[in-house]
Amino acid sequence: MRNPILAPLIALVLWTFVMWAWMYATRIPAIRRNKVALDPQQSKEEFNAQIPAEVRWKADNYNHLLEQPTLFYAVVLALAVIDAGSSLNTGLAWAYVGLRIVHSLVQAIVNIIIIRFALFVAASAVLFALTIRAAILIFDA
Repeated sequence: MRNPILAPLIALVLWTFVMWAWMYATRIPAIRRNKVALDPQQSKEEFNAQIPAEVRWKADNYNHLLEQPTLFYAVVLALAVIDAGSSLNTGLAWAYVGLRIVHSLVQAIVNIIIIRFALFVAASAVLFALTIRAAILIFDA
C-alpha cells in the first residue's frame, strides 16, 4: 500500500533536480562567457564575484533546497513510517512543496527578497505545523 504523503516528498526531490539542471544550464555558459578561472584556491566569494547575479540566484536556490527541506524529508518519512499520511498531513506537505517551488521561482527569476522572505516564512510555518502534528503522534504513542 502506498502512503500518499510520500508523493510531495518525491515531488520536492524532483523539483530540486529541476533547479540543479537550471543552475548548470545557466552557470556553465556564464563561466565560459566570463572566462572564469576554475581555481581551487579562490574563495567562494571570489568565484561568485565573476558570475552574474541572475546566474548565482539559481545556485543559491539549489543550495536552499538542500537546507530546510531536509527537515521536511525527515518529518514526512516519520509520518509515513507511522502510517500518518492523513489527508491533512498530506495537504500540509503539498502546501510546503508548493511554497518552496514558488520560492524557487521568485529567487531564480526576480529575486525580490521581501517576497522570498514571506514565502520562506509561510513554508516554515507549514513545516512547523507538520512537525508539531508528527511530534504529537510520535510522543503520544
